[in-house]
Amino acid sequence: MEAYGKILLIAMPAFLLLVLFEKWYGWRKGMDTVRSMDMISSLSSGVTNVTKDVLGISIALISYEWLVSKIAIANIGTSWFTYVIVFIVLDFAGYAVHALNHKVNFFWNAHIIHHSSEDFNLACALRQSVSVFVKLFIILLLPAALLGIDPKVIALVAPLHLFAQFWYHTQHIGKMGFLEKIIVTPSHHRVHHAMNIEYMDKNYGQIFIVWDKIFGTFQEELENVPPVYGVTRPVRTWNPIKINFQHMWLLIQDAWRAKNWKDKFRIWVMPTGWRPPDVARNYPVYKIEDVYDFEKYDTHYSKPLLAWTWIQLIMLLLFVSYLFGNIAIVGLPNIFLYGAFLFLFVYALTEMMDGSRYAWIWETAKFIMGISIILYSGDWFGASAFSIAIKYSVFIYFFVSLAATLLLTFRKERELIPSLVQK
Repeated sequence: MEAYGKILLIAMPAFLLLVLFEKWYGWRKGMDTVRSMDMISSLSSGVTNVTKDVLGISIALISYEWLVSKIAIANIGTSWFTYVIVFIVLDFAGYAVHALNHKVNFFWNAHIIHHSSEDFNLACALRQSVSVFVKLFIILLLPAALLGIDPKVIALVAPLHLFAQFWYHTQHIGKMGFLEKIIVTPSHHRVHHAMNIEYMDKNYGQIFIVWDKIFGTFQEELENVPPVYGVTRPVRTWNPIKINFQHMWLLIQDAWRAKNWKDKFRIWVMPTGWRPPDVARNYPVYKIEDVYDFEKYDTHYSKPLLAWTWIQLIMLLLFVSYLFGNIAIVGLPNIFLYGAFLFLFVYALTEMMDGSRYAWIWETAKFIMGISIILYSGDWFGASAFSIAIKYSVFIYFFVSLAATLLLTFRKERELIPSLVQK
């Protein structure tokens, strides 16, 4: 937990700088693929995901350590070759889980957040799920367990394998020659994120594209078919926490409304998007029929509100950085209280971005929680050990944040008005 937090302290600024560089580069080249609100939504999603991972809010029904203890038939030791094997095993497991997430209704909920952006850029790579609480697919590491590979090797290679999937989320890199035959490239992944009928449910590979070519799920990017990004049932919100549970809520509602008892159970394992016929007829859900003729979700905003949104994002990143850098100081069970605060922060921020009439309520809840923590403990999670000024700065921030948010959301001329931008 603590080691992963330290890794993220290095990774987060690097990712943020790359996201901002892509924004600048696109603007400079006259091909800006990064909308500010969409980018902030993606970055906020990344915060919720890494916070959940650091807090360890998930369980594995079967642990890798248990697998090794029960089925290992060899012990190949630890060498450079071991790391290569682990990387390949993790990549195949990633391909298999990725394909399952796309194909089965229940598992799609864990992946929809990653596809929810109607843009394609480095920021959307950070849209990762917080809705998975039970890890079901440790069994896919069976080959590594049979070879007796040390769990510490898995723990080291896994985040590196994840981070290596960041770079190819861009529209600014074309096809890459012979590499297109071996690894996943931006061209391959543009296909994967597209909702064109020619591209849908293709290119599940994470690092190596060979899995798609072996199992028949490969599709090349076509010159005459420009990718259109997003999901056919658009999420229409910047709030990543809402997006994480939208599909699951629809499944629950559909299962409840279905008259056929068989449909109540099979909806969970049917192909993604399937709904009981009677429910689909009586409770229609908007779906994009023509991907070349639809309206992207966007929000109108004033310059002061956009500036304040950026300030709030910077504060969010500072808060999360303090947690990751000082997990031992924050300690148990306070890290979970801190995590709840970060989730509340993201919810309040993105509700404001959506122009929700309830945004002020969430900001007030954030204010009450933050002030209560300081008044009750007399500190901000041990920050006074570094400087007493931190506690007072955080205290003042909560008052300024509440005042500014209320001002910007209640004034008609500055409040966000949900709208649609013609694609």
